[in-house]
Amino acid sequence: MNSAAHHDFPRRTLGRQGLTVSAIGLGCMGMSDFYGPSERASNLAVLHHAIDIGVNFLDTADMYGVGENERLLSEALSSRRNEVVLATKFGNVRAADGALLRIDGSPKYVAAACDASLKRLGVYEIDLYYQHRVDPNVPIEETVGAMARLVEAGKVRYLGLSEASGATVRRAAAVHPIAALQSEYSLWTRDVENDALLACRELGIGFVPYSPLGRGFLTGAIQKTDDLAANDWRRQNPRFQDGNIDRNRELVEAVTGLAAARRATPAQLALAWLLHRGPDIVPIPGTRKISRLDENAGAASIRLSEEELRRIDGVLASHEIAGMRYPEAGMATVNA
Repeated sequence: MNSAAHHDFPRRTLGRQGLTVSAIGLGCMGMSDFYGPSERASNLAVLHHAIDIGVNFLDTADMYGVGENERLLSEALSSRRNEVVLATKFGNVRAADGALLRIDGSPKYVAAACDASLKRLGVYEIDLYYQHRVDPNVPIEETVGAMARLVEAGKVRYLGLSEASGATVRRAAAVHPIAALQSEYSLWTRDVENDALLACRELGIGFVPYSPLGRGFLTGAIQKTDDLAANDWRRQNPRFQDGNIDRNRELVEAVTGLAAARRATPAQLALAWLLHRGPDIVPIPGTRKISRLDENAGAASIRLSEEELRRIDGVLASHEIAGMRYPEAGMATVNA
Protein backbone atom coordinates (compact mmCIF):
# COMPACT_ATOMS: atom_id res chain seq x y z
CA MET A 1 0.00 0.00 0.00
CA ASN A 2 1.47 3.39 -0.89
CA SER A 3 2.13 6.00 1.72
CA ALA A 4 -0.52 8.30 0.24
CA ALA A 5 -3.11 5.86 1.53
CA HIS A 6 -1.73 6.41 5.00
CA HIS A 7 -4.13 9.11 6.00
CA ASP A 8 -7.26 7.50 4.60
CA PHE A 9 -7.67 5.27 7.65
CA PRO A 10 -10.46 6.75 9.83
CA ARG A 11 -9.31 8.63 12.91
CA ARG A 12 -10.92 9.16 16.30
CA THR A 13 -10.11 11.46 19.21
CA LEU A 14 -9.51 10.15 22.73
CA GLY A 15 -10.31 12.60 25.50
CA ARG A 16 -10.51 16.38 25.32
CA GLN A 17 -6.81 17.23 25.03
CA GLY A 18 -6.50 16.44 21.32
CA LEU A 19 -5.09 12.90 21.18
CA THR A 20 -6.06 11.57 17.73
CA VAL A 21 -5.53 7.92 16.79
CA SER A 22 -6.61 5.40 14.15
CA ALA A 23 -10.20 4.26 14.78
CA ILE A 24 -8.84 0.75 15.39
CA GLY A 25 -5.50 0.19 17.11
CA LEU A 26 -3.23 -2.82 17.44
CA GLY A 27 -2.79 -4.64 20.74
CA CYS A 28 0.74 -6.05 20.79
CA MET A 29 0.66 -8.24 23.92
CA GLY A 30 0.19 -11.56 22.13
CA MET A 31 3.38 -11.03 20.14
CA SER A 32 5.40 -11.65 23.32
CA ASP A 33 3.28 -13.39 25.89
CA PHE A 34 0.22 -15.34 27.00
CA TYR A 35 -0.97 -16.78 23.67
CA GLY A 36 1.62 -19.43 22.83
CA PRO A 37 4.76 -19.22 20.70
CA SER A 38 5.38 -16.40 18.23
CA GLU A 39 8.04 -15.41 15.73
CA ARG A 40 9.96 -12.13 15.86
CA ALA A 41 10.32 -11.51 12.12
CA SER A 42 6.63 -12.05 11.45
CA ASN A 43 5.71 -9.86 14.43
CA LEU A 44 7.81 -7.03 13.00
CA ALA A 45 6.19 -7.53 9.61
CA VAL A 46 2.76 -7.15 11.23
CA LEU A 47 3.85 -3.98 13.06
CA HIS A 48 5.20 -2.42 9.86
CA HIS A 49 2.10 -3.42 7.90
CA ALA A 50 -0.13 -1.82 10.54
CA ILE A 51 1.74 1.47 10.20
CA ASP A 52 1.69 1.16 6.39
CA ILE A 53 -2.11 0.94 6.26
CA GLY A 54 -2.61 3.72 8.79
CA VAL A 55 -3.29 1.68 11.94
CA ASN A 56 -1.03 3.96 13.96
CA PHE A 57 -2.18 3.30 17.56
CA LEU A 58 0.14 0.64 19.03
CA ASP A 59 -0.55 -0.70 22.51
CA THR A 60 2.02 -2.40 24.73
CA ALA A 61 2.92 -2.63 28.44
CA ASP A 62 6.06 -3.14 30.47
CA MET A 63 4.75 -6.47 31.77
CA TYR A 64 4.20 -8.07 28.33
CA GLY A 65 6.99 -10.57 27.97
CA VAL A 66 8.55 -8.90 31.03
CA GLY A 67 9.87 -6.03 28.89
CA GLU A 68 10.30 -8.03 25.67
CA ASN A 69 7.23 -6.54 23.97
CA GLU A 70 8.51 -2.99 24.43
CA ARG A 71 11.89 -4.08 23.04
CA LEU A 72 10.15 -5.61 20.02
CA LEU A 73 8.29 -2.36 19.38
CA SER A 74 11.53 -0.41 19.64
CA GLU A 75 12.72 -2.17 16.47
CA ALA A 76 9.70 -1.03 14.49
CA LEU A 77 9.77 2.44 16.05
CA SER A 78 13.44 3.10 15.38
CA SER A 79 12.71 4.31 11.83
CA ARG A 80 9.02 5.23 12.18
CA ARG A 81 8.51 6.91 15.55
CA ASN A 82 6.69 9.93 14.09
CA GLU A 83 4.12 7.71 12.36
CA VAL A 84 2.97 6.03 15.56
CA VAL A 85 0.83 6.89 18.59
CA LEU A 86 2.54 4.80 21.24
CA ALA A 87 0.73 3.57 24.34
CA THR A 88 2.33 1.61 27.17
CA LYS A 89 1.44 0.81 30.78
CA PHE A 90 2.96 0.37 34.21
CA GLY A 91 1.83 -1.08 37.52
CA ASN A 92 1.87 -4.86 37.16
CA VAL A 93 5.23 -5.88 38.63
CA ARG A 94 6.47 -9.26 37.47
CA ALA A 95 9.44 -11.43 38.35
CA ALA A 96 11.93 -12.43 35.64
CA ASP A 97 10.08 -15.74 35.29
CA GLY A 98 6.79 -13.90 34.66
CA ALA A 99 5.17 -14.44 38.07
CA LEU A 100 3.02 -11.46 39.09
CA LEU A 101 4.57 -10.01 42.26
CA ARG A 102 2.35 -7.04 42.99
CA ILE A 103 0.52 -4.01 41.67
CA ASP A 104 2.47 -0.83 42.36
CA GLY A 105 1.05 2.67 41.97
CA SER A 106 3.48 4.41 44.31
CA PRO A 107 4.88 7.71 42.99
CA LYS A 108 8.45 6.45 43.21
CA TYR A 109 7.59 3.37 41.15
CA VAL A 110 5.67 5.43 38.56
CA ALA A 111 8.79 7.51 37.86
CA ALA A 112 11.12 4.49 37.70
CA ALA A 113 8.76 2.43 35.52
CA CYS A 114 8.41 5.26 33.02
CA ASP A 115 12.18 5.68 32.67
CA ALA A 116 12.59 1.92 32.19
CA SER A 117 9.90 1.86 29.48
CA LEU A 118 11.40 4.84 27.65
CA LYS A 119 14.73 3.05 27.59
CA ARG A 120 13.34 -0.28 26.33
CA LEU A 121 11.21 1.47 23.70
CA GLY A 122 14.13 3.64 22.59
CA VAL A 123 12.00 6.80 22.63
CA TYR A 124 12.07 10.14 24.47
CA GLU A 125 8.34 10.38 25.02
CA ILE A 126 5.37 8.04 25.48
CA ASP A 127 2.18 9.30 23.81
CA LEU A 128 -0.29 7.61 26.16
CA TYR A 129 0.82 6.24 29.54
CA TYR A 130 -1.65 4.05 31.40
CA GLN A 131 -1.76 2.76 34.94
CA HIS A 132 -2.29 -0.92 34.09
CA ARG A 133 -4.19 -1.83 37.26
CA VAL A 134 -5.27 0.32 40.17
CA ASP A 135 -3.13 -0.18 43.27
CA PRO A 136 -5.54 -0.72 46.19
CA ASN A 137 -2.88 0.49 48.63
CA VAL A 138 -2.11 3.85 47.04
CA PRO A 139 -4.73 6.59 46.65
CA ILE A 140 -5.36 7.15 42.94
CA GLU A 141 -4.69 10.86 43.50
CA GLU A 142 -1.07 10.08 44.44
CA THR A 143 -0.52 7.81 41.44
CA VAL A 144 -2.03 10.27 38.97
CA GLY A 145 -0.11 13.11 40.62
CA ALA A 146 3.10 11.24 39.86
CA MET A 147 1.91 10.56 36.29
CA ALA A 148 1.13 14.26 35.87
CA ARG A 149 4.74 15.06 36.78
CA LEU A 150 5.83 12.86 33.87
CA VAL A 151 3.74 15.06 31.57
CA GLU A 152 5.38 18.18 33.04
CA ALA A 153 8.81 16.59 32.50
CA GLY A 154 8.01 15.94 28.83
CA LYS A 155 8.28 12.16 29.18
CA VAL A 156 4.58 11.47 28.59
CA ARG A 157 1.97 13.33 26.52
CA TYR A 158 -1.37 11.92 27.73
CA LEU A 159 -2.53 9.88 30.71
CA GLY A 160 -4.73 6.81 30.87
CA LEU A 161 -6.11 4.26 33.31
CA SER A 162 -6.98 0.59 32.82
CA GLU A 163 -9.71 -1.47 34.50
CA ALA A 164 -10.61 1.41 36.81
CA SER A 165 -14.12 1.86 38.17
CA GLY A 166 -16.24 4.93 37.42
CA ALA A 167 -15.54 6.30 40.90
CA THR A 168 -11.76 5.88 40.46
CA VAL A 169 -11.90 7.53 37.02
CA ARG A 170 -13.69 10.55 38.51
CA ARG A 171 -11.12 10.91 41.30
CA ALA A 172 -8.23 10.56 38.84
CA ALA A 173 -9.64 13.14 36.44
CA ALA A 174 -9.90 15.66 39.29
CA VAL A 175 -6.08 15.56 39.56
CA HIS A 176 -5.11 15.69 35.86
CA PRO A 177 -7.03 15.27 32.59
CA ILE A 178 -7.35 11.62 31.60
CA ALA A 179 -7.38 10.90 27.86
CA ALA A 180 -8.49 7.27 27.90
CA LEU A 181 -9.68 4.36 29.96
CA GLN A 182 -8.66 0.95 28.63
CA SER A 183 -10.79 -1.93 29.86
CA GLU A 184 -12.19 -5.16 28.52
CA TYR A 185 -15.26 -4.54 26.35
CA SER A 186 -16.76 -6.71 23.64
CA LEU A 187 -19.91 -8.50 22.57
CA TRP A 188 -19.38 -10.92 25.45
CA THR A 189 -18.09 -8.49 28.14
CA ARG A 190 -20.28 -5.45 28.66
CA ASP A 191 -19.84 -4.69 32.40
CA VAL A 192 -18.35 -1.25 31.65
CA GLU A 193 -21.61 0.01 30.16
CA ASN A 194 -23.18 0.42 33.60
CA ASP A 195 -20.32 2.24 35.31
CA ALA A 196 -16.90 3.09 33.89
CA LEU A 197 -18.11 4.02 30.40
CA LEU A 198 -20.72 6.37 31.92
CA ALA A 199 -18.01 8.14 33.96
CA CYS A 200 -15.85 8.48 30.83
CA ARG A 201 -18.70 10.07 28.89
CA GLU A 202 -19.49 12.42 31.75
CA LEU A 203 -15.86 13.63 31.71
CA GLY A 204 -15.10 13.44 27.98
CA ILE A 205 -12.63 10.56 28.36
CA GLY A 206 -12.04 8.19 25.45
CA PHE A 207 -12.62 4.46 25.85
CA VAL A 208 -10.21 1.81 24.53
CA PRO A 209 -11.65 -1.73 24.56
CA TYR A 210 -9.04 -4.46 24.91
CA SER A 211 -9.88 -8.06 23.98
CA PRO A 212 -12.57 -6.65 21.67
CA LEU A 213 -12.70 -10.05 19.95
CA GLY A 214 -13.08 -11.94 23.23
CA ARG A 215 -9.42 -13.07 23.22
CA GLY A 216 -9.96 -14.49 19.75
CA PHE A 217 -13.10 -16.42 20.64
CA LEU A 218 -15.50 -14.11 18.81
CA THR A 219 -13.64 -14.72 15.53
CA GLY A 220 -14.92 -18.31 15.49
CA ALA A 221 -11.34 -19.62 15.26
CA ILE A 222 -11.44 -21.40 18.62
CA GLN A 223 -13.97 -24.21 18.80
CA LYS A 224 -12.66 -26.19 21.75
CA THR A 225 -10.06 -25.94 24.50
CA ASP A 226 -7.77 -28.33 22.59
CA ASP A 227 -7.42 -25.72 19.82
CA LEU A 228 -5.17 -23.73 22.19
CA ALA A 229 -1.42 -24.28 22.62
CA ALA A 230 -0.45 -26.10 25.82
CA ASN A 231 1.05 -22.92 27.33
CA ASP A 232 -1.77 -20.65 26.14
CA TRP A 233 -3.06 -18.52 29.02
CA ARG A 234 -6.64 -18.92 27.80
CA ARG A 235 -6.70 -22.50 29.06
CA GLN A 236 -6.92 -20.95 32.56
CA ASN A 237 -9.72 -18.59 31.54
CA PRO A 238 -13.12 -19.80 32.79
CA ARG A 239 -14.88 -18.91 29.53
CA PHE A 240 -12.65 -21.26 27.54
CA GLN A 241 -13.05 -24.23 29.85
CA ASP A 242 -15.10 -27.33 29.16
CA GLY A 243 -18.82 -26.81 29.42
CA ASN A 244 -18.54 -23.02 29.27
CA ILE A 245 -16.85 -23.00 25.88
CA ASP A 246 -19.71 -24.95 24.30
CA ARG A 247 -22.33 -22.59 25.67
CA ASN A 248 -20.35 -19.53 24.60
CA ARG A 249 -19.94 -20.95 21.10
CA GLU A 250 -23.69 -20.47 20.61
CA LEU A 251 -23.17 -16.71 20.80
CA VAL A 252 -20.35 -16.91 18.25
CA GLU A 253 -22.51 -18.98 15.91
CA ALA A 254 -25.30 -16.40 16.10
CA VAL A 255 -22.85 -13.55 15.44
CA THR A 256 -21.30 -15.50 12.55
CA GLY A 257 -24.77 -15.81 10.99
CA LEU A 258 -25.37 -12.05 11.22
CA ALA A 259 -21.91 -11.35 9.78
CA ALA A 260 -22.44 -13.72 6.85
CA ALA A 261 -25.67 -11.92 5.97
CA ARG A 262 -23.63 -8.83 5.19
CA ARG A 263 -20.54 -10.56 3.80
CA ALA A 264 -18.40 -9.63 6.80
CA THR A 265 -16.44 -11.90 9.12
CA PRO A 266 -17.53 -12.38 12.76
CA ALA A 267 -14.43 -10.41 13.86
CA GLN A 268 -15.41 -7.50 11.63
CA LEU A 269 -18.97 -7.50 12.96
CA ALA A 270 -17.72 -7.60 16.58
CA LEU A 271 -15.41 -4.62 15.97
CA ALA A 272 -17.98 -2.67 13.96
CA TRP A 273 -20.47 -3.14 16.81
CA LEU A 274 -17.99 -1.59 19.24
CA LEU A 275 -17.26 1.32 16.89
CA HIS A 276 -21.00 1.97 16.70
CA ARG A 277 -21.26 2.23 20.50
CA GLY A 278 -19.93 5.79 20.17
CA PRO A 279 -17.31 7.97 18.47
CA ASP A 280 -15.24 7.90 21.68
CA ILE A 281 -14.47 4.17 21.31
CA VAL A 282 -11.22 2.81 19.83
CA PRO A 283 -10.83 -0.98 20.04
CA ILE A 284 -7.34 -2.52 20.00
CA PRO A 285 -7.57 -6.10 18.69
CA GLY A 286 -4.29 -7.99 18.81
CA THR A 287 -3.01 -10.27 16.07
CA ARG A 288 0.20 -11.88 14.83
CA LYS A 289 -1.00 -12.28 11.23
CA ILE A 290 -1.11 -9.68 8.46
CA SER A 291 -4.28 -11.27 7.05
CA ARG A 292 -6.07 -10.86 10.39
CA LEU A 293 -4.78 -7.29 10.71
CA ASP A 294 -6.28 -6.41 7.32
CA GLU A 295 -9.51 -8.16 8.26
CA ASN A 296 -9.76 -6.23 11.54
CA ALA A 297 -8.90 -2.93 9.84
CA GLY A 298 -11.74 -3.54 7.40
CA ALA A 299 -14.22 -3.18 10.25
CA ALA A 300 -13.55 0.57 10.37
CA SER A 301 -15.44 1.04 7.10
CA ILE A 302 -18.46 -1.10 8.00
CA ARG A 303 -21.68 0.86 8.59
CA LEU A 304 -24.27 -1.09 10.55
CA SER A 305 -27.93 -0.17 10.09
CA GLU A 306 -30.32 0.39 13.00
CA GLU A 307 -31.93 -2.91 12.07
CA GLU A 308 -28.61 -4.78 12.20
CA LEU A 309 -27.75 -3.24 15.56
CA ARG A 310 -31.18 -4.30 16.86
CA ARG A 311 -30.54 -7.83 15.65
CA ILE A 312 -27.19 -7.95 17.43
CA ASP A 313 -28.85 -6.66 20.62
CA GLY A 314 -31.38 -9.46 20.29
CA VAL A 315 -28.64 -12.06 20.01
CA LEU A 316 -26.87 -10.63 23.07
CA ALA A 317 -30.08 -10.58 25.08
CA SER A 318 -30.80 -14.23 24.32
CA HIS A 319 -27.33 -15.67 25.04
CA GLU A 320 -26.06 -15.82 28.59
CA ILE A 321 -22.25 -15.85 28.74
CA ALA A 322 -20.84 -18.79 30.72
CA GLY A 323 -17.86 -18.14 33.01
CA MET A 324 -16.12 -15.13 34.54
CA ARG A 325 -13.86 -13.07 32.26
CA TYR A 326 -10.79 -13.88 34.39
CA PRO A 327 -9.90 -16.58 36.91
CA GLU A 328 -10.57 -15.41 40.48
CA ALA A 329 -7.07 -14.01 41.08
CA GLY A 330 -7.39 -11.90 37.94
CA MET A 331 -10.85 -10.64 38.86
CA ALA A 332 -9.42 -9.52 42.21
CA THR A 333 -7.16 -7.00 40.41
CA VAL A 334 -10.08 -5.33 38.63
CA ASN A 335 -11.11 -2.08 40.30
CA ALA A 336 -14.84 -2.65 39.80
